[in-house]
Amino acid sequence: MNAERSNAPSTWPWCKTYPPDVDWNRPITPRPLFALLDDTAARYPGTVAIDFFGRSWSYRDLAGLVANAAYGLQQLGVSKGSKVGLYLPNCPYYLISYFAVLKAGGTVVNINPLDGTEQVHDRIEDAEADFLITVDADPLLARAQSLIGRSRLERTIVCAMADVLPFPRNILYRQFRARAPATASNSWIGFKQLTANDRRYQPVEIDVQNDIAALQYTGGTTGVPKGAMLSHANLYTNAVQVARWFTAARPGTERVLAVLPLSHAFGMTAIMNLGVALGAGLVLLPRFNAAQVLRTIARTQVTLLVGVPALFDALIRSPHIGNLDLSSLKVCVSGGDVLPLEVQDRFEALTGCALTEGYGLTECSPVVSCNPFSGPRKRGSIGLPLPETIVNIVSQVDGHTLLPSGSPGEICVRGPQVMRGYWRHPEDTAAALQNGLLHTGDIGYLDCDGYLFFAERAKDVIVTSGHNVYPRYVEAVLLRHPGVAQAAVTGLVDPERGQVAIAYVVKAAGADPSEHELRRFLEERLSRFEVPKRIEFRDSLPKSVIGKHLRRLLAPGDQRRE
Repeated sequence: MNAERSNAPSTWPWCKTYPPDVDWNRPITPRPLFALLDDTAARYPGTVAIDFFGRSWSYRDLAGLVANAAYGLQQLGVSKGSKVGLYLPNCPYYLISYFAVLKAGGTVVNINPLDGTEQVHDRIEDAEADFLITVDADPLLARAQSLIGRSRLERTIVCAMADVLPFPRNILYRQFRARAPATASNSWIGFKQLTANDRRYQPVEIDVQNDIAALQYTGGTTGVPKGAMLSHANLYTNAVQVARWFTAARPGTERVLAVLPLSHAFGMTAIMNLGVALGAGLVLLPRFNAAQVLRTIARTQVTLLVGVPALFDALIRSPHIGNLDLSSLKVCVSGGDVLPLEVQDRFEALTGCALTEGYGLTECSPVVSCNPFSGPRKRGSIGLPLPETIVNIVSQVDGHTLLPSGSPGEICVRGPQVMRGYWRHPEDTAAALQNGLLHTGDIGYLDCDGYLFFAERAKDVIVTSGHNVYPRYVEAVLLRHPGVAQAAVTGLVDPERGQVAIAYVVKAAGADPSEHELRRFLEERLSRFEVPKRIEFRDSLPKSVIGKHLRRLLAPGDQRRE
């Protein structure tokens, strides 16, 4: 295939090496996102939908609880366009709440459960969310309660974790849990009260192309967090695209491990929505622990494992990996960061399961490309574009000239999964979406067979264990400390987490804050993964002629990946 056609396709599919067993010829008709659950519950009502520490719910159970919660939300005032924050770990309440908000006509505002009080407050205010759903677990409950009266929130729904845990975990949890208010009030309500109804929710007419299913916060191309507006069509189509890619799947029989946060775009689509589309059992874990993950795979016979490179690296380092039966694994997929070849090779040797790499970003719901699950894989590649997706490589100089195969340039994407735009950021939307293409800000190239290769990250975003850390945001928090005059944050390569944040600080005149003092200050205001691993003090920081910090001069070039 010539270079011009590989980089400027007019029709799809356009790659002659495309997997022959992928169902690409049948158009994907967008539908309301909750139709994924409705269809699966009708087709596989008795199939296990959720496994939570050994306690399970069928798709019939899940659909019923979603209907209860949807009606309860409508009774509280959730209607078409209402924003509902989900401040939840991976647990049954997340799936119930997610699909219930959609059925009630609302928009999901995903909030990372690791986010601190101020970040949750900022998300709620920026998204204009009037409702929040969380659990009675600290620190989430304490943070949610602290927002009452100082945010726009009208109602907070508190879910009792003990009610979804199996025995004896539920007994132990009740002894050590955070204490929720004893009775309902005008500002909060328990999940039991919310769902104590006859499910008579009022169906809402959905404009699949224009109605926003989720506001998913990301740094975009500037590093400043903002909400990507993902429509029902965006998310529904991306789930179907990924499901068609999984050619070895047997609907109604697969088991998918959900240890990546479902509040993250990767976990939301490539784990939860994909799993529901396939009628798979979702095995939920609220947090990552390598030994627990390996034991859970063996116990539940997981067939699909989706993770970030740091997750797979931690698994191959675990002494337990050679002592457990992992033969149930059919497919493992890595995304969120570049997968080191040594990690890929070692994981495949230890498990006997192929580890496939893909590429995506929040603005694309998020999956753009993936190496075939069946057919030729190319080492170091981030795969072929998904069905109905076109990738162009354009010049970084003028932003529109198409480059030939093998020439690195900006990765641009066209497809049904591309977002509607950034919430309340029209200028950023105009910069990212040009002539029907999403300009990702990432640098890569296409080879002569149409496989995409990632070259480097054009953004300053630091990726640590699959989480995005935005330097400008951390710098802004540092500058709120009275002892800090200047601050710059950059990333250093880390063998376990991919990258870690390092902060460089110039002290304010007459002030002498210690690293310990600044760390405590940040820990109260940032997520754990955002707190810099090290804080160094400098007399000055390098800047450009227009005053921008030259982060690349703050650390050795061979120690960081931009």
